[in-house]
Amino acid sequence: MTDQNPQGNPEPTEPENDAAGSGETPFQFTDKRKVDPTSGEARPGEPAGTSDDPLAALDFEPEGEAAESAEVLAAKAQAAEHLDALQRERASFTNYRNRSLRDQEAARTQGTQDVLAALLPVLDDIERAKQHAELSGPMAAIAEKLDASLAKFGIERFGQVGEEFDPTVHEALMHNVDAEATSATVSLVVEPGYRIGDKVVRAARVGVVGPE
Repeated sequence: MTDQNPQGNPEPTEPENDAAGSGETPFQFTDKRKVDPTSGEARPGEPAGTSDDPLAALDFEPEGEAAESAEVLAAKAQAAEHLDALQRERASFTNYRNRSLRDQEAARTQGTQDVLAALLPVLDDIERAKQHAELSGPMAAIAEKLDASLAKFGIERFGQVGEEFDPTVHEALMHNVDAEATSATVSLVVEPGYRIGDKVVRAARVGVVGPE
């Protein structure tokens, strides 16, 4: 409703914006912040130890240093496995190499023994010719070259008159008694012995003289 002035014109009235007059609930702002923005301390009533971290109640582990540490541990474990496998492979290769070298040496020695066994009849004939002074001239030179070639392969001829009899390297074909002898010695070499290193390919076949 408006009032009229003497001129008959209505006078405006102030709008009724009062919330109390309109029946509406007035708007109120409540500060529910748990930390005082001025002092930075927890407000009274805040449980001790309550964290203001919004992620504290979330049910997952955030990615970061913990995740990186797990990856580093996994990488170290994998590296240790690879190192162990490499060391095992290296040891296996070393054993294989050593075994191969031994096999090669054994095969080489066996081959030399086979060749020597095939040459024994020829070598015996040459020795008999030497004993009977039937080897001279070019044949004597060939015999010397043959001995030098055999020496290059580690072949050694043994068995000399006067050396002490040793049943491990001598084969006694005959035995004579000598009252003055104090030990058994080689008195005659029928066929010399041959060995390669410590391996006796053939024992020397000899005659022996010794005490009763």
